[in-house]
Amino acid sequence: MNDHQPAHHHAEHHGAHDHHGGHEHQAVPSDLALRVKALESLLVDKGLVDPAGLDALVDMYEHKIGPRNGARVVARAWVDSAYKKRLLTDGTAAIAELGYGGTQGEHMRVVENTPAVHNLIVCTLCSCYPWSVLGLPPVWYKSAAYRSRAVIDPRGVLREFGLELADNVEVRVWDSTAELRYLVLPERPAHSEHLSEDELAALVTRDAMVGVATVTIPPAAVQS
Repeated sequence: MNDHQPAHHHAEHHGAHDHHGGHEHQAVPSDLALRVKALESLLVDKGLVDPAGLDALVDMYEHKIGPRNGARVVARAWVDSAYKKRLLTDGTAAIAELGYGGTQGEHMRVVENTPAVHNLIVCTLCSCYPWSVLGLPPVWYKSAAYRSRAVIDPRGVLREFGLELADNVEVRVWDSTAELRYLVLPERPAHSEHLSEDELAALVTRDAMVGVATVTIPPAAVQS
């Protein structure tokens, strides 16, 4: 296997994106932040949006619904082998067991990193992303550069994130769609056997669950 999308992943990509039909995947304008602020101000001025409610919604996705939900899913899989099996068999149902799902995460597939396989998530046509477990997508995930290069040169992209994989590790690229979102189950870091589920969850980052990073344990947390 090479580092490009395996054939079955490639087939998923072409078939699954048919749903977009007339949906436009336009480039993000350089002044997006200004446009959003102007729209927000207009809606607030017209009394259509409560600014406090809007702030609460953003905070919910950034900090509450955000990557901490996914981190709890990962940590549970690390400490509960039965749950891990359910997660890899039916990601949607297993994630729902912990109370997560809904918006932008109705159908989930979880792919596991192993010493021999590293998974990387992308959405080549737009920025489909599992909000319910990862929160708001980062700017780089939505960029045209990441969306194209993750498929063409995944190892090069990973190196730019500071992740250098051994030559014998297979890189698999998964293309998210509106119907199906992906979540990476990272490898549990070595020397973490003494950590509780909550302590493990605190180590898991958004980037690790997208596949551009691995989970590491701080030296101070390693027992001698």
